[in-house]
Amino acid sequence: MDFDMLGLAPRLVKILKEQGITDPTPIQTQAIPHAMNGRDVMGLAQTGTGKTAAFGLPMINALLTAGSNPKPKTVRGLILAPTRELAKQIADNLTAYTKGSHLKVALVVGGAGIVGQTKRLAGGVDLLVATPGRLIDLLDRRAVRLDETIYLVLDEADQMLDMGFIHALRRIAPLLAKDRQTMMFSATMPKLMAELADTYLTDAVKVQVNPPGQAVKRINQSVHFVAQAAKTDLLVELLDKHRDELALVFGRTKHGCEKLYKVLEKKGFAAASIHGNKSQGQRDRALTAFKAGKVRVLVATDVAARGIDIPDVRHVYNYDLPNVADNYVHRIGRTARAGADGAAVALVAPDEMIELLDIEKTMKEKIPVASGRPWDIQPGQKKRPNGGGNGRRGGGGNRQRAGGKPGGGKPGQGRKRGGNRSRGASAA
Repeated sequence: MDFDMLGLAPRLVKILKEQGITDPTPIQTQAIPHAMNGRDVMGLAQTGTGKTAAFGLPMINALLTAGSNPKPKTVRGLILAPTRELAKQIADNLTAYTKGSHLKVALVVGGAGIVGQTKRLAGGVDLLVATPGRLIDLLDRRAVRLDETIYLVLDEADQMLDMGFIHALRRIAPLLAKDRQTMMFSATMPKLMAELADTYLTDAVKVQVNPPGQAVKRINQSVHFVAQAAKTDLLVELLDKHRDELALVFGRTKHGCEKLYKVLEKKGFAAASIHGNKSQGQRDRALTAFKAGKVRVLVATDVAARGIDIPDVRHVYNYDLPNVADNYVHRIGRTARAGADGAAVALVAPDEMIELLDIEKTMKEKIPVASGRPWDIQPGQKKRPNGGGNGRRGGGGNRQRAGGKPGGGKPGQGRKRGGNRSRGASAA
């Protein structure tokens, strides 16, 4: 099947071909026809499967044929994303898809000047990509209206829940057109996601590519059981084997990532870091340098785990395991993209054994052991709190690599509305 067979306008198909996009991915094949028919869509697919085109192309197709322009300060299609990086990537893709057309695409995120964003919205836009917090800032300034917004997309909706954006969504949703088409895309389907879908979707079609929680099969996974204090030396040793290839290293805390980046830089690696303490300009420059290959090692918190499409990433290192098991799958999904192979290595300290077991349970598979032996889980041992990562419970301070026995671990009808009008999360 090609895009012609999905019912897209010839003009749009031509734009895609000019960009080398000829064959739809499975999620696009399943979602686009339903979206073209005006159905609400609940899409389950991992990052890197082409979800932006799955929801973007049907909206663009409808707007191209509408033949009208948006009124001042209005938005016709709203796409909400949890992070600045993902929002920018979506906006870049939509801009490419609308090249040469009259459609206007705008991006509003935190960390950037709100005055400039206000000016861009003054004349109205066809498609607005936004992080929830910054959108609320603009709504409070009366810089934008949503009463003529007939398309709503929630991308990476499960991460929005994780990041506390539910209150922002409850405030934004009642401001949209009563009759609208809503599409929600997520990599996982926790209970709260099902409740979110029931609230915002009506008679939705569910499309699914890979079962939620499963990693891409082309990723070669491995785990090293290593004391927390020995992790950096092991990471340097592993990175040294492929200095010319792109590697993404995930940590749990902003401070920890910054410290690790500086250590790697002193070791001679072309490294950079992105996390919440970095300005948007710093984050953009780091990602641009990483994509261009000027930076070979990027150390990041989970801000980079979703939606960042860098096809040349060959290695992902979980320097610290995530507290939420599903985030492991999102992290390692940064490699083995666009049909390539990739490797994902986890460095597991004694107090991370519970997280590792949760990850393996979620994926329904055991991660092969590259070195060391599994740590013992100590009586009363619990998950590390969110934002931890340097704890030493269950054998912390042991400086050996694991080897002996350590002591550790078209619009629809009748939309439902949320009623909470609280301020919601801050701009992402």
